Amino acid sequence: MGLKDLKKKKWFSVLTNMYVLVLTSFVVWMVFFDTNSLMIHLELRKQIKSLEKTQEFLKEEISKDKKIIEKLSDPKELEKFAREQYYLKKKEEEIFLIEYEDSLKNEK
Repeated sequence: MGLKDLKKKKWFSVLTNMYVLVLTSFVVWMVFFDTNSLMIHLELRKQIKSLEKTQEFLKEEISKDKKIIEKLSDPKELEKFAREQYYLKKKEEEIFLIEYEDSLKNEK
């Protein structure tokens, strides 16, 4: 099969058409090589979704912390929190930690 036989084929004439060649090279350039390529857009979209999930999580944490701050504005609640979390005590007071059997890790 020579060059003359190839030129007679319909698919060869379509593929060697200048418009088809330019369009094909343009599409390949835009999808893979351009600074705003499709691959970069897909990667950025994945990053945006990840950041949006992180943002939602942090907003929930902020709302929880705001509730805790409002709760701790009361002096009685603040004292209760300090005693439970940090085992703080008043002068002349003793603290006893009571652990139940079901809360202990038994090694068998």
